[in-house]
Amino acid sequence: MPITPATATYRSQNGSAEVILLELVDENGTTIGTAEKLAAHQPPGQLHRAFSVFLFDERGRLLLQQRALGKYHSPGVWSNTCCGHPYPGEAPFAAAARRTYEELGVSPSLMAEAGTVRYNHPDPASGLVEQEYNHLFVGLVQTPLRPDPAEVGATAFVTAEELAQRHAKDTFSSWFMTVLDAARPAIRELTGASVGW
Repeated sequence: MPITPATATYRSQNGSAEVILLELVDENGTTIGTAEKLAAHQPPGQLHRAFSVFLFDERGRLLLQQRALGKYHSPGVWSNTCCGHPYPGEAPFAAAARRTYEELGVSPSLMAEAGTVRYNHPDPASGLVEQEYNHLFVGLVQTPLRPDPAEVGATAFVTAEELAQRHAKDTFSSWFMTVLDAARPAIRELTGASVGW
């Protein structure tokens, strides 16, 4: 198999290279095994654990990221603050905090669980499939961003109204509205009713 960003290796604590594995789950979110990352996204897709993070500034604006053009899946599209997959055995909360720091160079000043959502979203551009049991998190960011250009092409803080305008003209990830809608009750609790989420 060719090496792509999807099959790239990460360094374990002892420095050896390992293939990235995802946690396969059943419809209740119970772990049933593992699969290599790209293989899990090949049609029809294997249901696996994922997470999505929504961070807001002190004005209640949502931090969006534009995925870097070098990403294997959905390059160049806009999406939520951070999303990804826990390593097998890694708690979703820990994975969400880890990837937020790796991608954006910040640690949330507050982050809370916001439920789960299960979806099946094929990506017409890549032919890959997102069959995910997604753990949602909402929180606050209060420090300057330091995005990793290999992961993030651009960032923007947007109000609910600005998001609607941007969503009408820009390309967003296939899963974005699904995870946003599922997280809205927790987002409203975090930001308050007055900002319109």
